[in-house]
Amino acid sequence: MSNTLLKIENLSKSFGENTVLKDINLELNEGEILGLVGENGAGKSTLMKIIFGMDVIRETGGYNGKISFDGKEVNFASPFDALNAGIGMVHQEFSLIPGFKVSENIVLNRESIKNNVVTHFFGDSISKIDQKENMKRTQEAISKLGVNLTGQEQISEMAVAYKQFTEIAREIEREHTKLLVLDEPTAVLTEDEAEILLETMKKLSAKGIAIIFITHRLNEIMAVSDKVTVLRDGQLINTVPTKSTNVNEITEWMIGRKVNSSSDAKKVAHDDLETLLEIRDLWVDMPGEMLKGLNLDIKKGEILGLGGMAGQGKIAVANGIMGLFKSKGDVKYKNEALVLNKPTYPLEKGIFFVSEDRKGVGLLLDESIERNIAFPAMQIKKQFFKKFLGVFNVIDDKAVTENAKKYIEKLEIKSMGEKQKVGELSGGNQQKVCVAKAFTMEPDLLFVSEPTRGIDVGAKQLVLETLKEYNRERNTTIVVTSSEIEELRSICDRIAIINEGKVAGILPASAGILEFGKLMSGIKEGE
Repeated sequence: MSNTLLKIENLSKSFGENTVLKDINLELNEGEILGLVGENGAGKSTLMKIIFGMDVIRETGGYNGKISFDGKEVNFASPFDALNAGIGMVHQEFSLIPGFKVSENIVLNRESIKNNVVTHFFGDSISKIDQKENMKRTQEAISKLGVNLTGQEQISEMAVAYKQFTEIAREIEREHTKLLVLDEPTAVLTEDEAEILLETMKKLSAKGIAIIFITHRLNEIMAVSDKVTVLRDGQLINTVPTKSTNVNEITEWMIGRKVNSSSDAKKVAHDDLETLLEIRDLWVDMPGEMLKGLNLDIKKGEILGLGGMAGQGKIAVANGIMGLFKSKGDVKYKNEALVLNKPTYPLEKGIFFVSEDRKGVGLLLDESIERNIAFPAMQIKKQFFKKFLGVFNVIDDKAVTENAKKYIEKLEIKSMGEKQKVGELSGGNQQKVCVAKAFTMEPDLLFVSEPTRGIDVGAKQLVLETLKEYNRERNTTIVVTSSEIEELRSICDRIAIINEGKVAGILPASAGILEFGKLMSGIKEGE
């Protein structure tokens, strides 16, 4: 019988008058994998912040209840205390140093040093870092993940998926880790990459390391966890052995209602449609996602999916078109040449982009929800202004607020109101704000990259259905880039698979999953 490692008793937490956790009781044994699920705003992140001793918990009055770890009652004053106790955490948003290499991030603050005669007299402050030993430790950690990293890569030049692997390798490399918290670790990974991570989790579990696995991919919960805990609106709805439940039951616990799978994607003869964006020989110098002479036609009014393995170039298409990375090629939009490498140009032409990097590119974290939603339209289209004294343009605060309220309701953005800072929202609700910004711009062509990253089952369906509705009602052309083929199949008319920087093939969404798998593996259509 495994020993209890983590025990939570009657835990509650409020932020002012807003109660986010109510009487949570939970136990986790050594070597056990717990799948923690719930809609955005259910309380998952707050619970993990409490366990990890995050400053925001203490600064907002602490919590009620009792937490015991490894047989002792704990109330960590900081994440460093949690780390020292043997708790590691991989956050949904990256905490890497961009200017450092992979190896430097993995062993940060735990570097191996070389001692010599001088350090014997003057102490460790003048010790020299043992680069060779640090690289050896790095490569050992990476090898457990089975991914193609050397440790020499610069974080700032890496694709999102490989940043995620670096975060996980850092926690694996720590000594004496007893509990590992993984917050949406597979959200930016393809199915194959996620499978590598799941196998790694099983190995760590076999060594006695307990894991709290937060994910919205319920098939992964079923595949790897020993038990699953469901939170809804701050309350623990159920904790059951995974083998005694199923995806449908978990989904109903999460959202409190039946979820209808949508399979009404449009079927149209795309050869007869007008070409809106014509891409020829597009090269994009995006580290980790380079395009190498891509050719692609995007049809007016369609929803086109871009899929493929991480690092093969799918993320680079939108980033290149939008001028965020150096590009070259022949791109025509509405039969006119589209200027590359000038980020404001496509925006002025009616093209908008919801980036996969919502914090780095998509949001102003210290600004309100309403200002974030309105900001691009204010800058590019000069909307949300009114005349003061008939001469000066001033912000029309009423219009900004009304616009935000509309999308908060439509996208079910869980918040304390339109005035709340975006940085205070959960990751999934931040993603919804990005989508609201795009809709406010009313683009003719909308690129959306990883639209449901970090979003739960109910909200995921809502976002996808909203994109489909927007496409149907306004005939807006939408290009969706996603690591999840099933997600693309549920919303798209056609799906282009990108492999080795080029289009490996384009299939209808109704094509079999095996056909998509072949293209992702580099097998051409018909082989």
